[in-house]
Amino acid sequence: MIDKNDKEMNLSRQAELLDISRSGIYYQPNINQKEIKIMNAIDKIYTKCPFYGSRKIKRQLYDEYKISICRSYTQNLMRTMGLEAIYPRKRSYLSLSNKQHRKYPYLLRNMEIVNPNQVWSADITYIRLQHEFAYLAVILDWFSRYVLSWKLSPTLESRFCVQTLEKALMIDFPDIHNSDQGSQFTDEDYVSVLEKNKIQISMDGRGRYLDNIFTERLWRTVKYENVYLHDYQNIDEAQQGLSEYFQFYNTKRIHQSLDYKTPSQIYFSKS
Repeated sequence: MIDKNDKEMNLSRQAELLDISRSGIYYQPNINQKEIKIMNAIDKIYTKCPFYGSRKIKRQLYDEYKISICRSYTQNLMRTMGLEAIYPRKRSYLSLSNKQHRKYPYLLRNMEIVNPNQVWSADITYIRLQHEFAYLAVILDWFSRYVLSWKLSPTLESRFCVQTLEKALMIDFPDIHNSDQGSQFTDEDYVSVLEKNKIQISMDGRGRYLDNIFTERLWRTVKYENVYLHDYQNIDEAQQGLSEYFQFYNTKRIHQSLDYKTPSQIYFSKS
């Protein structure tokens, strides 16, 4: 996407057109290729068995991939990826909270979701690549499972989450926005967009992945149906491939839970 040798358009202008920060152009994950290989194996194991903790993942790394590493090293890599077994406990890197940021109550308990734009959810996941890694942010409509917007980033700076939200708000506005308590979603810049548009803010209980279950299911679908099949070399390849996939997901992929309709059929028929 970025051409550092373009003599007619400087990097700042290219970054502006692509809606990314200039710092993201130069960022290279501080990690070697051996570690990326291990992290990608961990990602696949965890996506298949999200109830596995570091002990079982360490064992599965050896059984499935003949990768032998100690448990503390496994834990360190899982923290970098934002992975923990799905039982109530403090979530790690991707959902690391900022104690100075205001927290909001969870508003969705026992709520019946009956219309599009009643509830949107936001979340971030690790995306495996062959020679680096990236993070994917998504805004999802709960009722229809429609992906309103998404964005890839080589870093976890909050700006790419704000941009994902702003892009979704070009389509419509939800009654409630739900997320975890991660610093990206409690950041003042992110919260101010919601407050300015008079959107109610809901946040998951700490460690309660089930509070945002629909995006958790989306991550599994995206990885098995696209990311693992294509084994993207770099973020540019992933950008192109995911653009095609999310178009398919929204407009062509039928869902049993939607009475074999597509997310776009449900979202636009009632919104």
